[in-house]
Amino acid sequence: MEKRQLGKTDVQVSVLGFGGSEIGFQNATPGTVRQLLSDALDAGLNVIDTATAYLESEQLIGAATVERRKDFYLFTKCGATDGFTREDWSRAGILRQIEGSLKNLRTDYLDLIQLHSCSKEELQKGEAIETLRLARDKGYARYIGYSGDGEAARYAIESGAFDTLQTSVNIADQEAVELTLPLALERGMGVIAKRPVANAVWRNREKPKDSYHHAYWERIEKLDYDFLRGDVSESIGIALRWTLAQPGVSTAIVGTTKPGRWRENAALLEAGALPQEQAEAIRRRWLEVADENWVGQV
Repeated sequence: MEKRQLGKTDVQVSVLGFGGSEIGFQNATPGTVRQLLSDALDAGLNVIDTATAYLESEQLIGAATVERRKDFYLFTKCGATDGFTREDWSRAGILRQIEGSLKNLRTDYLDLIQLHSCSKEELQKGEAIETLRLARDKGYARYIGYSGDGEAARYAIESGAFDTLQTSVNIADQEAVELTLPLALERGMGVIAKRPVANAVWRNREKPKDSYHHAYWERIEKLDYDFLRGDVSESIGIALRWTLAQPGVSTAIVGTTKPGRWRENAALLEAGALPQEQAEAIRRRWLEVADENWVGQV
């Protein structure tokens, strides 16, 4: 598995990382998570990303990986909690969440702690950023980052406070390609791509029932990329390779509850880098079709 430098940090990340959202929201069993992560780590993955907002995700990951902590980099997020039903950007609240994450994940430190979709207004107040710096000084985390999109993400980059940016980058979500990725690259920030295959919404012939997928499904219907009409696995591979071809992107976070899926995703990268002509065609189609309301999905 190819590894890339995560910005100016000393971290070399696998180009595919494991995202902990699905295991939390889809009620994965401890046994399933143990199998998922054991298989992924054995195959070369070295990034696990989760959040306090992902219900029981941290606890499941902590239990599954406690004996393999040195085999991977552990990222989590704070601020949004309880399945995104609450937010707490205060110093006391953020520190309490991070201390809870350390306990849940059964570790003495995090490789990266990120503010989770913190608004620009909250960032401007300064308390959340200063608290993350304090957490780093306390040894809770080696690096600090911002996870989010749009103008808030751009402000986070411009603040100079963060080591990394996690943001939506995929064939149906390209706002970051101009708004934030070039600036993050210029500042030497590591970029973590979330939703790198746009949830593969084109697998659905009809509009999905879950509203979480609606924005991407509607966009894909209008974008109507030629390559999405062929084999689904091949199209997912092209979409993933497009995301990884964007300048500055170090790793793409993919979530699943299905054992073996991560190896399947890794195999899709064996085709190598996406040809420049194909990557440019995907970008041109976006510029032709996308309207001003197609902003990054937080």
